[in-house]
Amino acid sequence: MLGVPASMNVIDIEALSLTFETGDGPVQALSNIDLTIAKGDFVSFIGPSGCGKTTLLRVIADLERPTGGAISVNGTTPELARLDRAYGYVFQAPALYPWRTIARNVALPLEIMGLTRAQQQERIERNLALVNLTGFEKKYPWQLSGGMQQRASIARALAVEPDLLLMDEPFGALDEIVRDHLNEQLLQLWAKTRKTVVFVTHSIPEAVYLSTRIVVMSPRPGRIHDIVESDLPRGPRPLDIRETPEFLKLAQRVRDGLRAGHSYDD
Repeated sequence: MLGVPASMNVIDIEALSLTFETGDGPVQALSNIDLTIAKGDFVSFIGPSGCGKTTLLRVIADLERPTGGAISVNGTTPELARLDRAYGYVFQAPALYPWRTIARNVALPLEIMGLTRAQQQERIERNLALVNLTGFEKKYPWQLSGGMQQRASIARALAVEPDLLLMDEPFGALDEIVRDHLNEQLLQLWAKTRKTVVFVTHSIPEAVYLSTRIVVMSPRPGRIHDIVESDLPRGPRPLDIRETPEFLKLAQRVRDGLRAGHSYDD
């Protein structure tokens, strides 16, 4: 895998736009996006439904191709970064194969990569331990809770040892208590691995709690309205930090940005 020099941005986006061609005519999904993401950052995209958060994440992952502007991932094109397995992608749903055990689900990309059984086993054990799923290797997805399934999905994404982790609303379908717990675990995982994380969410508290920077997006077409730099400590963030004046001030700025950037016109 290609390394990323400490001085290099993991993601560089300049004047990026994307227009989909549909039966009803062109639909501009993204417009004039400028964004840089540095190594080790935890950046959240937040905005109303249809603002292009997931589309922008998919452009980074080379699952969508922009129609204008420029983007680089690890100093190369998104396509080459994808072929180099430079990122792991965690979807909204765990997307685990029900006929495979948790261990074999985590092993799937490793099988595709051609790793030996011994190499696969080492990565399975290490990454399941990172997400606190040691002992569940032989369980099937249907035997695990929704939160545990999503943690298994994160372990699978980490197993390819990417520099970059892309996460598309991974906790959006979970109840608040489980979501809070997984937010804490994700921050602990980030602290251990120092991966660069790009995270899509609809939740203001989640975005502020997790992130070093929050990208506030507005719709029609999707564009960046504000980038909020967090001054919260990078170290452990207990959940009760959400009651502090510093946290509430950041959350209010994100909320104000969402209101100002949202068009209520039909």
